[in-house]
Amino acid sequence: MLTLSQVSKSFGGVTALRSVGFSVAPGERVALIGHNGAGKSTLMKIILGLIPADSGRTDIGGHAPGSRAARGLTAYLPESAAFHPALTGIETLRYYLRLRGEDARQAEALLDRVGLGEAARRRIGTYSKGMRQRIGLAQALIGHPRLLVLDEPTSGLDPVSRREFYALLDGLAADGAAILLSSHALTEVEARTDRIVILAQGRLMADDTLANLRRQAALPIRLQVSAQPGAADEVAERLHGGRRNGVTVDLTCQPAEKLARLGDIAALGGMVEDVEILPPSLEDLYSHLSRRPS
Repeated sequence: MLTLSQVSKSFGGVTALRSVGFSVAPGERVALIGHNGAGKSTLMKIILGLIPADSGRTDIGGHAPGSRAARGLTAYLPESAAFHPALTGIETLRYYLRLRGEDARQAEALLDRVGLGEAARRRIGTYSKGMRQRIGLAQALIGHPRLLVLDEPTSGLDPVSRREFYALLDGLAADGAAILLSSHALTEVEARTDRIVILAQGRLMADDTLANLRRQAALPIRLQVSAQPGAADEVAERLHGGRRNGVTVDLTCQPAEKLARLGDIAALGGMVEDVEILPPSLEDLYSHLSRRPS
């Protein structure tokens, strides 16, 4: 649905993007992550047709960004959605439905879908930031878009609302929508996206699944061993680990050593109550991969 190839963009001699290329297929959820100034916003503006690339190719369902056909396929949700405070939620949705040439009677169903059915007739000026984000998502869903470009979409949402938001994205992806989601909340996207794209200083540093990125980075794995009461000192000594919180022994190992270390732990038998394997987090991977030579 979205394909970028060798996309570059500069502003006044400053390179914002340098030969960036990746794709988002129908039904795929791709996380776009990078520090402030990495090029994420510039890339989104090019995809939306708001600014042209200097070179390279961007394709949205076979159409050029900004074309009428591409706009019909694409929806965008910014980090801070803003709407007229004097209008109610349902008035706002009806207005945008009419702008898109859609039946205004869809407004109630859209508001119900994003959890705002009970607040439909309240003025948006009384909404919290999280509620305004939900209105923005409802507006983005008008016309059944096939590509959703989401910029920090869970900003202002509480934990329950965030979970509901990602469940909604899961449903959209299952229906064939391609989703490109930019977020600084790495612990959220770690478990709720299919692929990770990392930008740093305008360059594409990584584009793969979380499992493959872990294999490529080969960062140490942490093992947390819970010892039986009174056995922690011996467990720590025999495993050459560090004590923590009385009964917990911390170990680290390289990925290739994991099975051998688990065998060492199993050999302790009844002295061990449990073991938890902690692979590198997305935050660890981002820190590592964003600093490697491109």
